[in-house]
Amino acid sequence: MTANPPNGTIALPISVFIIARNEADRIGATIRAVRDLTDDLVVVDSGSTDGTQALAASLGARVIHNDWPGYGPQKRFAEDRCRHDWLLNLDADEVVPPDLASDIRALFAEGEPGKAAWRIAIAEVFPGESRPHRWAYALTPVRLYRKDRGRYSPSPVHDRVALEPGVEPGRLKGVIHHFSVRSLGDQLDKLNRYSDQQADDLEARGVAIPTWRVFVELPGNFLKAYLGRRHCMRGVYGFLTAMNYAISRHLRIAKHYERRRASAASPPRDSLDRPGPTS
Repeated sequence: MTANPPNGTIALPISVFIIARNEADRIGATIRAVRDLTDDLVVVDSGSTDGTQALAASLGARVIHNDWPGYGPQKRFAEDRCRHDWLLNLDADEVVPPDLASDIRALFAEGEPGKAAWRIAIAEVFPGESRPHRWAYALTPVRLYRKDRGRYSPSPVHDRVALEPGVEPGRLKGVIHHFSVRSLGDQLDKLNRYSDQQADDLEARGVAIPTWRVFVELPGNFLKAYLGRRHCMRGVYGFLTAMNYAISRHLRIAKHYERRRASAASPPRDSLDRPGPTS
């Protein structure tokens, strides 16, 4: 059962949901930052072995198990377990700072907000930093929304809220702090696993990426991260994380190409079933 917000605060009419697996080292900060905002904090766990479930429950979350079906389906599962119409989605490595929490409270101060969905900037915080770099690149997805006006896409790899036609989201001023990098090795492991899922998704949708992309994906995405996403402002560590990003994008294309090559080399199934010539 979800605990009431501590310190006598008044809960907002929103549910907060988080999907997690083996996030015991990070999810505590995520929950503590928002538990004053809600009386319905939902954590959907896909099989943690590090005590994530017990920690989340001890901090007041309602913990539910669901085997991993992919990013979109897992978030849709979580949406369906939330009690309120308004939803705030966070990943287990994201923290809502006090100024953003105040922005969210102000949004509901006079009743129903004027828009049915709100974008919130998300900026990475790298190891050794306590908050995002002043020049940090930020994504601005919809994270606060009414579930009767938008739902997460069912895609297993594309993590976004699909809004109903005509819904124009607003934009909150605060920024979610994204502590996504435990270490360079952990980051690369995560990106490698994600590239497998991306290759699966391309195959399932019948998408064929041109072969020439194999030669430009790594350098092109290094420049995208190092310059376009301003990793260059973080010195040597920024160079290294930009390289990890570029390698992960290269792996997506490389695995996609390898699968197409293997498929082209395999004989059609009906030819395998056809009897051979007789003497």
